[in-house]
Amino acid sequence: MSEIGSIGWMDLTVENADQVKDFYAAVTGWKPYGLDMGGYDDYVMTIPETGAGVSGICHARGPNASLPPVWLIYINVADIEQSLRRCEELGGQAITPIKSYGEQGRYCIIRDPAGAHCALYQAITPDAS
Repeated sequence: MSEIGSIGWMDLTVENADQVKDFYAAVTGWKPYGLDMGGYDDYVMTIPETGAGVSGICHARGPNASLPPVWLIYINVADIEQSLRRCEELGGQAITPIKSYGEQGRYCIIRDPAGAHCALYQAITPDAS
């Protein structure tokens, strides 16, 4: 499990994910792995030697349609509701509501007071009720 406050993941959401994943594969050496999104693939970019996922390159479709074309980091938080509440109290804004990431966790995308975007992510732990 990732430590609270650490960056747990990063995604890039763009209109032309097929072309952009090829760009990053050629430039960085990452190997793309297709992830079925129900009619199209987004991509997990992996380290060739280990197969470990390091980032995602996603199509700007479905739940990602309104995301800006920037590398979006996912910051691990202990309590996503509390973190989102503090974000808004301090002049930030929720860009998406809190969403489920299946059995793994929950996330939301925020914009800070300076206009930068990031995602807050709370993992679901086996002992969570």
